[in-house]
Order: sequence, then structure tokens, then C-alpha cells
Amino acid sequence: MIRDAEIENTIRVFATPLLEAAGLEPSSIRIHIVNDNTLNAFVAGGQQIFINTGLLMKSKNAGQVIGVLAHEIGHISGGHLIKAATAQKDISAAVLLGYLLGGAAIIAGRPDAGAAAIQLGGQVGARQYMSFSRTQESAADRAGLRFLDNTGQSAKGLLEFMEVLEDQELLSVRNQDPYVRTHPLTRDRIDSLRHHLEKSRLTDKPITNSYRVSHARMKAKLIGFTQGLTRTLRAYPENSNTLDGQYARAIAYYRQPNLKKAIGLIDTLIAKFPNDAYFHELKGQIYFENGKLKLALPSYQKSVDLLPESAILKAQLAHAQVEMAGVDPNNRSLLTQAVENLLYSVDKDADRPSVWRQLGIAYGRLGKMGESSRALAEEAILQGRSRDAIGIAERAKKLLRRGSPDWLRAEDIITAARENLKNKK
Repeated sequence: MIRDAEIENTIRVFATPLLEAAGLEPSSIRIHIVNDNTLNAFVAGGQQIFINTGLLMKSKNAGQVIGVLAHEIGHISGGHLIKAATAQKDISAAVLLGYLLGGAAIIAGRPDAGAAAIQLGGQVGARQYMSFSRTQESAADRAGLRFLDNTGQSAKGLLEFMEVLEDQELLSVRNQDPYVRTHPLTRDRIDSLRHHLEKSRLTDKPITNSYRVSHARMKAKLIGFTQGLTRTLRAYPENSNTLDGQYARAIAYYRQPNLKKAIGLIDTLIAKFPNDAYFHELKGQIYFENGKLKLALPSYQKSVDLLPESAILKAQLAHAQVEMAGVDPNNRSLLTQAVENLLYSVDKDADRPSVWRQLGIAYGRLGKMGESSRALAEEAILQGRSRDAIGIAERAKKLLRRGSPDWLRAEDIITAARENLKNKK
């Protein structure tokens, strides 16, 4: 997974109007960015949307990403995950029947008939699921089109994305992107989208400038972080003075590393856009990862001042504060500030083990060993280290006031960890 405040915020801005049109509470939907170059997006585990970096980087415009989001939100609003679980049980029954019949035939001395029965069971199961899946895909398309219409957005991007997938249908299964395999494509689906666009008054409605800029920045950031300097310069040559071009090159040079060029480029962007939190964040990250803590802190602080509600930005600032306090052990105020920022971050997003670890370190350096152990127990259970979680939480209970919120949470961790160990047996 990739955690990035700007990319997550961009996807959420794209998704929020669609979620509201679907009657879903935007804050209840989790959005995950998967670090994978293949073209894929899917919903899983309830109200969670997963989008591959490959899909974001291959998208030509914001409309394509928004179209995919509308489709995936169609799956959530249609309750397709629950229906899929039922369908998979039915498929398993068909496959199991094939194995039972095949096994009986083999025992009876007919291995050829047994193999055929087993294969038939698999084929029946596959046909059943593909039929079910095609039905759900069409339903998600229809829902997605409705959400796009209700939010005054063109469905052209969704059609463009489907046309990209249509070309992949000709490839062997091994060479297809996962989206094609998990979202069966049919001529009827594409024809339906084209028919909708022929009638829609929104077909030629342009993408808003803010969406266009956000999409370009998102792509530039992903390319700069994941594609290396050579590929980044191919996509954004040195003579490209666009915002996204400078952004991508600043990231690519910092990753090389070429600190002088990276800082020069990001300073140029900050001079043009002094109130852009993400440019200050990147400058802080460049300095932090090159061991220049004193220079990193003001940039991280500026990013938080500009976006005080970002849990990710506050966690990054806190990490720098904890590291700086390690260099200057007498500066307890830095640790106090770090704890405040980390508590805010875990309150907003409690599923990040690294943030709990930083909180454990900060509390430990402040001499609050009970709170430190409780935070480190949170880290352990999130990482699946159930035995460690039990031991650390037991230590926390001995150090904390009995019945306090932290003591009760340590109890909960022990119970959950024991249940995890029980389920593994």
C-alpha cells in the first residue's frame, strides 16, 4: 500500500460527490492505493475501494478515474460483495460435486470419466460465476452512469476506460491486466455506455480545471516516485516548465538522489504556490530522508499549518520531531508536540503500525512507560504479532492505572490477540 496525503485526498475529492449520489456516507468509505503497476481497481471487505497505481498512471484524464470510481461505487451500493460471497459458495458446490463424481468414477476403474467429471465441475462453476459476474458488472455500470448524471459529470471517461479494456480482450489471459479478468467485459456493456452518451446532455461537458490539475499532479507524483529518473525525464523532459513536469522531476531527482536539483525545483514551485501544503511536505521529506532534520522540521510544520486536519501530514511532522528529539534529548517540548500530533493521527487513522511505533517511542522518551507499552502493543497486533502483543499489553497493564482508558485498551488487545492465536490453530 502507498500512503500519500495528496493522492488519497485527490481520489477522495473525485469520489465524494459520487458517494453522496449513491446515498453512502463518504467518511465511512476507506480508499486504498495499491503499489502495483497493473491496471486494476476493486472493492473488498465491505466499504473499501482499492486502486492500483498502474491504473492511475495509465489514465489519460480525471474523467477516466472518476468513471472507474463510479463503477466501483456501483458495486458497493448494489451490495455485490455479499451477493458475490453467495455466488462463490454455489460455485464451490458445483466444483465439489464434480470432484465427488470424479472420485467415484476413478474408484470404479474409470479414470478417464473421473477426470472428465472433475473438469466438468470446474467448468460449470466457472460458467456460473462468470454469468453472475457479468450481471453484476452491467448493474454496476448502470449505477455508475446514474451517479455521474446526478453529479453533472460526463460518462465519456468511463467509456474511454472500457475501450482500453476492450483492446486487452484480445490478449491471452496471462498478459491481461487484472481488471479485465475480475471485471468481465462484454460488447453489450460497451454498447450500453455508447448509447447512454449518445442521449446524454452531459457527454461533452468538460472536466473542471481543478480536477484536471489534481489528476496531472497525481500522475506526476506517482511517476516520479515509482518510475525512476530516466523514465520520468522521458515523460517530463527538462524543457517542460509545467507544474506537473517540475513536480515529477523534483521527486525523481530526490530519489536519485540529487539533492541540489530536487530542492531547486521544489523551491521554484513553492515560490509560485507558497500556500501549497504538499510542496512543503515534499521539501520536508527530501531533507528528512537525507538526514537534515533541522531543515525538514519547518517544512513539515508549514505543511501541517496549511492542512491541519491531515492525519498523514501530522504523523510525518511527528516522526521528524521524534528524530530531532533523539539528537537533542533535552528538548522535551518537541516530544510533547510529537505526542499531540501522533494522538491526532491515530484518532483519525488507527490502522498504521508505524504511527503507533512513533507514539511508543515518544512516550518512552518522556518516561511514560505504561502509555509507551500500550502504543507498542497496538503496533504489534496490527502487524499480526499476537504473542508479542499479549506480552507488551500485559506489561502496559502493570504500569497503567487500573480501569483507565489505556488500561482497558490493553485488555482489549490481549483478548483480540488470544482470539487470533486461537483461530490460527
